Amino acid sequence: MNNEQPTETIAHLEKKIRYISGVIKQRGRKILDHYPITLPQFVALQWLIDEGDLTIGELSNKNGLAFSTTTDLVDRLEKNELVERVRDESDRRVVRIHVLEKGKTIIEEVIVKRRKYLGEILESFSEDQIETLNELLAQMYEEMK
Repeated sequence: MNNEQPTETIAHLEKKIRYISGVIKQRGRKILDHYPITLPQFVALQWLIDEGDLTIGELSNKNGLAFSTTTDLVDRLEKNELVERVRDESDRRVVRIHVLEKGKTIIEEVIVKRRKYLGEILESFSEDQIETLNELLAQMYEEMK
């Protein structure tokens, strides 16, 4: 496959991806309006669920937020009983953030609603189109990592 795509094609693709991302974020925020968490807290909880217990520094790097901002975010999550700070058993100096059941439940509910929304959007697509889209997005994500 030719990797030198026309500039105009890349520009159109970038614009569509940006718009799709914006719509997904907007819809996600509407879903989050019914829960006691903000979008950055949602993202942090997702990282913690996907990666397991992380330190504030590790979570900061994943979120792309300043250490102090992440500390404040975790303080609020802890206050709402969504996470807890736990000392690492192998090194007591290390404190990890652990997601509590209430935090897991919120994430699961929000993800179900987001998937339902995506399913509604994809109703007009054929199974082959959905499979192709999934494969292409997976390939694109692998290239980005």
